[in-house]
Amino acid sequence: MPRSSNRPTRNGPKKIRTPVQEKLNLHPRNRHRGRYDFAALSQALPALKDFLIPNPFDASEQTIDFANPAAVMALNAALLKVFYAVKSWSVPPGYLCPPIPGRADYVHHAADLLASDRNGTIPRGPDIRVLDIGVGANCIYPLIGHHEYGWRFVGSDVDAVALRAAQQIVDNNASLAAAIELRLQASPQKIFDGIVTPDDRFDFVLCNPPFHVSAQAAEAGAVRKWKNLGKDHNRGANPKLNFGGQAAELWCEGGEAGFVSRMVAESAQRKNQVTWFSTLVSQEDNLPAIYAALREVRARKVETITMAQGQKKSRLVAWHFR
Repeated sequence: MPRSSNRPTRNGPKKIRTPVQEKLNLHPRNRHRGRYDFAALSQALPALKDFLIPNPFDASEQTIDFANPAAVMALNAALLKVFYAVKSWSVPPGYLCPPIPGRADYVHHAADLLASDRNGTIPRGPDIRVLDIGVGANCIYPLIGHHEYGWRFVGSDVDAVALRAAQQIVDNNASLAAAIELRLQASPQKIFDGIVTPDDRFDFVLCNPPFHVSAQAAEAGAVRKWKNLGKDHNRGANPKLNFGGQAAELWCEGGEAGFVSRMVAESAQRKNQVTWFSTLVSQEDNLPAIYAALREVRARKVETITMAQGQKKSRLVAWHFR
């Protein structure tokens, strides 16, 4: 429930604080539009209790240190257990631990795009197949998409260690065995080649591409994120270790624009096997190059959906050839 405070202020009388509203920038079906109920989450996952701290903006409430990877891991495990029936979840040290609300938003927007082809009715059940390019060690999109809509997923990745970790999540949750298949991409420069077989048909493709152009750029991005959380990078802390992410998760040749441009070019070769292609685009400056690539392959329809979680903004770009 939203809470309000009537505490005295330095200027005299008590000040009425407006109750915290829903996170209206998230999708209407997103389960995380309200504030985290840390009491309920810690009851579901007692390990989370070790990371609870007083909220610096309201000492009567609790939160976690979002710069602490172990705390974020525990929070994610609790969210997945409470909201998505994932009993066991973890990722190896050094791999990305994603913010679940934003990942859920992508899945719900994907459902809306699929519904746009079906007179507004969201398709549900195992007949809908989704390909997750870069599924990662966290396997987050298949976990959310299967629970929310019953879809089946194929997840691909260039990192064999990440795939083993994702497979462990599937193996530890018996209900996922028939819903999630994982495939290794042997060529880092390829997107669909070597993953999509001639017999495959997919209703939707999801992708959260690496958006840095180099390891140095990725580390600089971690430092910026560290500072945005009010941390001091000069006190011996290592933002890279705190936020994690392997090379394939964080950067690639050409950065985000290069990756998505390659994805667009390959999508034209798979246009009869996939209904909707899509990707996240975190940097708005990359959109012109991506739109140019889509014109080059003569995509019949392009949709751009603005997404936001807190101060972070991104875009979902989707296209098809029908």
